[in-house]
Amino acid sequence: MKQQKLDPATMKDWEIAQSAESSMKPIYQLADEMGLKTMELLPQGHYLAKLDYRNILKRLSGKTDGKYIDVTAITPTPLGEGKTTTTLGLVQGLGALGKSVTGAIRQPSGGPTFNIKGSAAGGGLSQCIPMSDFSLGLTGDIDAITNAHNLAMVALTSRLQHEFNYSDEVLQRKNLKRLNIDPNRVEMGWAIDFSAQALRQMVIGLGGKMDGFPMSTHFQISVSSELMAILAVARDLKDMRERIGKIVVAYDKSGNPVSTADLEVDGAMTALMVKAINPTLMQTLEGQPVLVHAGPFANIAIGQSSIIADEVGLKLSDYHVTESGFGADIGFEKFWNLKSRFSARKPDAAVIVATIRALKMHGGGPKVVPGKELDRAYTEENTALVEKGVENLVAHIETVQKSGIKPVVCINNFPTDSDNEQQIVRKAAEAAGARVAVSKHWALGGEGARELAEAVDDAACEENDFRFLYEDDTPFRQKVELIAKEIYGADGVSYTPEAEEKVKAVESDPELSKMGPCMVKTHLSLSHDPAIKGRPTGWTLPVRDILTFRGAGFVVPVAGTIKLMPGTASDPAYRQIDVDTETGRVKGLF
Repeated sequence: MKQQKLDPATMKDWEIAQSAESSMKPIYQLADEMGLKTMELLPQGHYLAKLDYRNILKRLSGKTDGKYIDVTAITPTPLGEGKTTTTLGLVQGLGALGKSVTGAIRQPSGGPTFNIKGSAAGGGLSQCIPMSDFSLGLTGDIDAITNAHNLAMVALTSRLQHEFNYSDEVLQRKNLKRLNIDPNRVEMGWAIDFSAQALRQMVIGLGGKMDGFPMSTHFQISVSSELMAILAVARDLKDMRERIGKIVVAYDKSGNPVSTADLEVDGAMTALMVKAINPTLMQTLEGQPVLVHAGPFANIAIGQSSIIADEVGLKLSDYHVTESGFGADIGFEKFWNLKSRFSARKPDAAVIVATIRALKMHGGGPKVVPGKELDRAYTEENTALVEKGVENLVAHIETVQKSGIKPVVCINNFPTDSDNEQQIVRKAAEAAGARVAVSKHWALGGEGARELAEAVDDAACEENDFRFLYEDDTPFRQKVELIAKEIYGADGVSYTPEAEEKVKAVESDPELSKMGPCMVKTHLSLSHDPAIKGRPTGWTLPVRDILTFRGAGFVVPVAGTIKLMPGTASDPAYRQIDVDTETGRVKGLF
């Protein structure tokens, strides 16, 4: 790749991506360099392919796995701190060291792509390409999840209508068993892959008796669907099929769960999902392979690259770099206690991405607002803010250390960072027991990530004592409290009356009580309140609801006021996106 012609200081990310795409490796060349067989590729054009994971893993079952590296971060600003950019930069950096390396990142949701955050393809000279394909639907996984999720709701609302309108005799003639669904205890809503706050609450079924059963319902963003969680944690198609059949859609009037299997829709849902179980193969700007699978939003979902993508990457390379969403309090905690438990895999190293910008915010800097110019405190040297803000970084270092892993702190270099500010971070991180590297992958690509790659290589070759925060048989309430106290720094946990009733039901259920918590919490603070920065003390985590994801295999405590359907801002990204009508190329993505 001719990176010397690509200048992040003067070019937008989409312009860099389009320039680099002219020298992309064709998908068969990329696959051949990875050691893949032609028939293990399911091509989706010249530069994209699904991978036949089943045959790949079967063929390579006896091969030794590569080193397993997770990338997480500190508590970010609303702008994000470049975690995907760093993941891709590390892949490129390891490539610059001559290592055989693969990466695994999550597919972006249409919500942030068309809203404030934009795409999640990385940035500068550390991107995943082709960018427009990556950002705009890719190979259809999220569409499959959306359709399968909504099919479950079609099955539920149809059954409600028929049971309400017909006698037992008529239902029997129609070969339907009465499920006695309680319309006031419907657990699922509908899904759409946009940030659509107008769909958070609604009433459906208005009209005549053939227009559906009147009921209150809601939409959630598609990537928060239990189906996305199942895609992330499933080991194979058989496992995915079994998990989809366990999804609880509602409860009957006696309080018993009504599953997708009860509605006899689980097979059809799996049929819609069957192609989505294969990861998508893409590449970095420098031609290293990247597997894209599962989705974002670790604040309202599991937010991990899939177990299947990681399994494939670990067999195909000596170093496999995977990504967890948001800060270590959310993304790494779920990687550690949920994903690693499901996969039975021990990571060899963990990277914590930090920026001077975010540390200044945690040190008391002015509010960071997307779309507004940053205050001068963030673009000029201010060592006092950095000194105060490193307490947030130290909290995340301690979180990773509690898993038995010695972390590597990556200072994601911005052009406005000063040496004095970076030295403060290095000193604090090393004092806390972490390796530290400054990485300039955004500006220089793989060459700029050499220091980071060397630090990660050292850490990955060091033995660790990986251990879970809790055991399966730890009482569920205690699991939540351990996360709140040990990871977030809370004094304890409180439950609303509704959540208290639900947590009692979890504790009394032999299956649910053994599941781990998949916390729903703001990513903008270690606490439940996005306005509280730094390392908060003297607070209690308020749990207002409990969701049960029997198919995915975890219970979801919902803390604070966070919602499963984000909202679209007044100046969304879609205003900048367009198409060159001469070439058909998309422009304006960021």
